[in-house]
Amino acid sequence: MSQRQVLQVFEQYQRARTQFVQAVAELSARPHNADSLRSAGVMSLLRPLLLDVVPTIQQTAALALGRLANYNDDLAEAVVKGDILPQLVCSLSEQNRFYKKAAAFVLRAVGKHSPQLAQAVVQCGALESLAICLEDFDPGVKEAAAWALGYIARHNSELSQAVVDAGAVPLLVLCIQEPEIALKRIAASTLSDISKHSPELAQTVVDAGAIAHLAQMILNPDAKLKRQVLSALSQIAKHSVDLAELVVEAEIFPVVLTCLKDSDEYVKKNGATLIREIAKHTPELSQFIVNAGGVAAVIDCIGSCRGTVRLPGIMMLGYVAAHSENLSMAVIVSKGIPPLCTCLVEEQEDHLKAAAAWALGQVGRHTPEHARAVAVANVLPTLLSMYMDTHSSEDLQLKTKRALKNILQKCTYLPALEPLLQDAPPNIMKHIVGQFSKSLFQETFLLSILPGSHGVEEEGRERAISCLLASSSLAVLEGGVTT
Repeated sequence: MSQRQVLQVFEQYQRARTQFVQAVAELSARPHNADSLRSAGVMSLLRPLLLDVVPTIQQTAALALGRLANYNDDLAEAVVKGDILPQLVCSLSEQNRFYKKAAAFVLRAVGKHSPQLAQAVVQCGALESLAICLEDFDPGVKEAAAWALGYIARHNSELSQAVVDAGAVPLLVLCIQEPEIALKRIAASTLSDISKHSPELAQTVVDAGAIAHLAQMILNPDAKLKRQVLSALSQIAKHSVDLAELVVEAEIFPVVLTCLKDSDEYVKKNGATLIREIAKHTPELSQFIVNAGGVAAVIDCIGSCRGTVRLPGIMMLGYVAAHSENLSMAVIVSKGIPPLCTCLVEEQEDHLKAAAAWALGQVGRHTPEHARAVAVANVLPTLLSMYMDTHSSEDLQLKTKRALKNILQKCTYLPALEPLLQDAPPNIMKHIVGQFSKSLFQETFLLSILPGSHGVEEEGRERAISCLLASSSLAVLEGGVTT
């Protein structure tokens, strides 16, 4: 056999490997082929090809494995059990940029499914190699590594801490300063995933100087980047007063309010979420938002959108109103009650109705003036019907009951209470009768001290009798019904 014939055999073998791995990669791109490929033993056949002498074959084999692992946790677990991950990690720091992107894709595809699979990725030493990839010259490699780290960190605080311990956070902050928009998006998303679990992890992100760089990108024209930036700031601000104040000090107001008018629904939602997470902490932060025009902007946002996009705005109004009488009055003066009533009536999802009911209860719970502002919107019968509706969720029934109780205990505007007298159950009726009783006592007392004719005294006695009857009814209710 001549040397040429020998070489020809090897060339045929290389072509066969190339054809095989390319065919598998193409087949793995279609979800319905995944189980058939697994049954045929594709994992054990692809594994040696990850160490092939031909770089193209290595990369294509990794791509095929990533596609398969991406479909479901069973296939991802097969990759772990096939002892493929250590092989990928070893090659991650040595191979070219194309292989690095493919290998990071496999690690991401495995780690995304569950904390257990993500832990398997961590245990094979992937985090340190992925962190090194964040310093790579190629933006695509950085993006793939940041994406994989984000999918690992999002599961729980332990995995997120492991990402932090690998030294990824300062490098991610550098990534959000890179010119490539796609890299900025993924890096901001990963910082958000790290920050969300605990104040300590959020503080780590803050200490790396992330807030200032994130705040500068709020007005970036790219909607997907704005989504991630607003999400990251929200996840930082939600944990404590100190962290929320640091976000505010980055001068995000009034700039962030423009996001509430954005054409992208998720930008609106994440913008409202950020404002909510700041407002919930203290009356001072809520007052700052009110002074910046935040309440009016959120009310406009609620009126201009539908569905779950409304939820953070509804909750923000509730948090602001809950802090104090003055802040609740700011919601009323800004005409926040009609949009909340609209949400209560229009929305189909019970959790949205429950949020609107809760917010209305927070607005109306302070004084008779606040309660009247809610009552005149004719929302009390709606709250009552939702509370009594057997198809309402348990949470909706609880929220409407509490809202009714909060409002009725302060409401002295009797015309708004009269429609409830026919249908209210005893545990709600006691609050209604209580207000009628208080009103009658007051009127009787005034009549008794005002100078007048015998007829007026007679009228006073009649009202006193009515008052006593109402009080007796209330006593019976209180004796037999608990709130």
